[in-house]
Amino acid sequence: MRSLPARRLAAVALTAAASVVALAGPASAHVTVNPGAASQGGYTAVDFRVPNESDSAGTVKLEVNLPLDHPLASVRTLPLPGWTATVEKAKLDKPIKVHGNDVTEAVSKITWTADTGTRIAPGQFQEFRVSLGPLPTDTDNLVFKTLQTYDNGDVARWIDESKDGQPEPAKPAPVLKLTKAAGGDGHGVTASPAAGAHGDSSDRASASGDADSSDSTARTLGVVGIVVGVIGTAVGVLGLRRRSGGSAS
Repeated sequence: MRSLPARRLAAVALTAAASVVALAGPASAHVTVNPGAASQGGYTAVDFRVPNESDSAGTVKLEVNLPLDHPLASVRTLPLPGWTATVEKAKLDKPIKVHGNDVTEAVSKITWTADTGTRIAPGQFQEFRVSLGPLPTDTDNLVFKTLQTYDNGDVARWIDESKDGQPEPAKPAPVLKLTKAAGGDGHGVTASPAAGAHGDSSDRASASGDADSSDSTARTLGVVGIVVGVIGTAVGVLGLRRRSGGSAS
């Protein structure tokens, strides 16, 4: 007679675990910067990774806004077949010093527009590579507010900033975290990502694969932890019921 509650508790635990696994994938489909970190004061190359979240429309334009409160003097795009990149600049309120020279303007926005017949189709993603630098030394992160336009006119606005201690917003802006430089040649060059910008496609695929693997591992560990917690709770409740039943008899 005591096996029936056990079966019910096991069924509840498995249902909860399945729900967690089903929800783990879609929550991660954000526009992101990869790799997600670089050294302050250096130069790096990053990919803006753009997943297509629509089941029926394709992405045909990407607008990435660069922060002018922490301006970047050097911004270059890597040519991407099927896409045209346009770079806009803005005048700085206060010039910045770069290698001893005054820089009075900086890139404020990069827009990639798909050529006719090109789009990021449902179920696909695309990476848009940019070389950046020198990275600022007076902040821990750079926020790139981004707009993703679909061929049906819909616009996904990836502009919300995450805050410590609060849940991640539904449409978080891509963020590049900046770490203290460990040393080097004085220019703070981030060698690994930059090399990818000039390397062959296998280098780029490897970097992309490493990032995907890291993201997947983190999500898997999180899901496993939740599932173990659910099962542990079920076992605990079953144990209490058994002790209660034993005391009653």
